[in-house]
Amino acid sequence: MSTTQSDRLRGLLEPLVAAKGLDLEDIEMSKAGKRRMLRVIVDSDEGVELDTCAELSHEISDQLDESDVMGEDEYVLEVSSPGADRPLTEHRHYVRALGRLVKFQLTAGDDKGAELVARILDVDDEGMDLEVPGVKGRKATARRIAFTDIAKARVEIEFNRKDKKEEEA
Repeated sequence: MSTTQSDRLRGLLEPLVAAKGLDLEDIEMSKAGKRRMLRVIVDSDEGVELDTCAELSHEISDQLDESDVMGEDEYVLEVSSPGADRPLTEHRHYVRALGRLVKFQLTAGDDKGAELVARILDVDDEGMDLEVPGVKGRKATARRIAFTDIAKARVEIEFNRKDKKEEEA
């Protein structure tokens, strides 16, 4: 997808997405056989419900039909949330991952290239406070990490993790 088309799509779609109280995370264009696939990824602090994606999909489809941004070729539109395993790249992604276990690839000093798996406890403008799980019966330890020290970060899926609502009950 050309930068111009990407910019035009973002300009067209961002107001629709924002009107639903969502963030436009990404726009992806790919080939699907003879057709093109337009994937619109949206999210919010509360997550995204399936009904909201369906409503937004209809609105986006109508808006795209009225514009020439997709040209004359056929395309398939998909509106979805980013999924649990998406990379954390924006400040808001880290805030949304509070309480979650995250795998970090580090860039700084002695830790350069090292991987760290830790739970996010707090996030501010410079970085975050983490709890590094103890290994082999050892206690968990606290650690501070700056955003500038992170090369990559991705939420780790936990199958036995208690839901926040269960913990509050």
